[in-house]
Amino acid sequence: MAAFVPPNERPERSPHLPFGDYREAPFYGKDIISVSQFNREDLEYIFGVAREMRAMVERVGTFDLLKGKILANLFYEPSTRTSSSFFSAMERLGGSVIPINEVTYSSVAKGESLPDTIRTLECYADVIVLRHPEVGSAALAAEYARKPIINGGDGIGEHPTQALLDLFTIKEELGEVDGLTVTMLGDLKYGRTVHSLARLLSLF
Repeated sequence: MAAFVPPNERPERSPHLPFGDYREAPFYGKDIISVSQFNREDLEYIFGVAREMRAMVERVGTFDLLKGKILANLFYEPSTRTSSSFFSAMERLGGSVIPINEVTYSSVAKGESLPDTIRTLECYADVIVLRHPEVGSAALAAEYARKPIINGGDGIGEHPTQALLDLFTIKEELGEVDGLTVTMLGDLKYGRTVHSLARLLSLF
C-alpha cells in the first residue's frame, strides 16, 4: 500500500499546475486498483482535472509538472494503447518513464515473485503502472509497495484507467451520463474494461 507522505516531506507545488496545490488533492499518493474506490464526487474531480490538463497541453504542448518524477510501466502482457498512453502522458508532464514491456528475459522469467519485483522497481520509480495476467495482482502489488500502484489491467478482473477514459469520453461527447442506456458488445464475461465500465456507469 502506498505510504502516506507527511505534508512537510512533500515536494513544493509546481508553478505550472493550473488547478491548485496537488499536495492536498484527494488522490495524492494513492493507489488506483479498482473503480469501486470511486464515487461520483471523485469522478467529477478527476474529470475536472482531466479537462484542465488537456487544455494546458493544447496551449503549451508540454510542461514540467512532473519534472524529476519517474513512472515505471511494468507490463507482463502485451500492450499498445495503455502503455503508450501512460508513456505519452508522463512525457508531456515533464516526467520520464521506465518501460518494461517484455519480461521474458528478466528476473521474472527466472522465477522472481511479483512482490519482489515491485519492491525492487519502486526503488527506481515514483509510481508503477502494472498490467498482469492474474486477477488481484494490482491489489497484491499495492500491499507490498510504498509507492502508488496503478492497475493497468489485472487478468479478467478490471481495467480502471481505461474505464475512466471511456466514461470521460461519454460525458464529454454527450454532455450527461444520467438517463443514458449504454449497450456493451463483445467479450462481456472476460473483458476487464467492460467490468470496470459497468461499475462506473452504475453510479449514474
